[in-house]
Amino acid sequence: MATATMKGPVGVEDVVVTFEDQQKINKFARNTSRMSELKNEIELKKKTLQNLQDASDELMMLDDDSLLVPYRIGGVFIGHSQEETQEMLEAAKEALEQEVKGLEERVSEIQQVLGDLKIQLYAKFGHNINLEADES
Repeated sequence: MATATMKGPVGVEDVVVTFEDQQKINKFARNTSRMSELKNEIELKKKTLQNLQDASDELMMLDDDSLLVPYRIGGVFIGHSQEETQEMLEAAKEALEQEVKGLEERVSEIQQVLGDLKIQLYAKFGHNINLEADES
């Protein structure tokens, strides 16, 4: 997570941090945290999407069309024909792809806000502030 910290007194000029500046720093920290959460959520949804794709592929390899395929709805499994199950899997994949797309758009918007805040904060504080992501 990126943090907005003031660096130590090594050749540092005194810069006054106004209430407005503190609000920008707080906004930067909140948006960085939110972006990290969204990226984790996107990764989880992509794993779920891959699982749905794998299930769809396995379903296509079944030989017996008369078998009922259990499909989980909520907390129960309900038997459906292969065709119905395939349709339900496709619908679930499409819905999940739309969710991922929406989350990626939100991440992009946040990155733009962070870029603007970085420009403003670095313009005022220069090297006295660190807005880069921690590597740990």
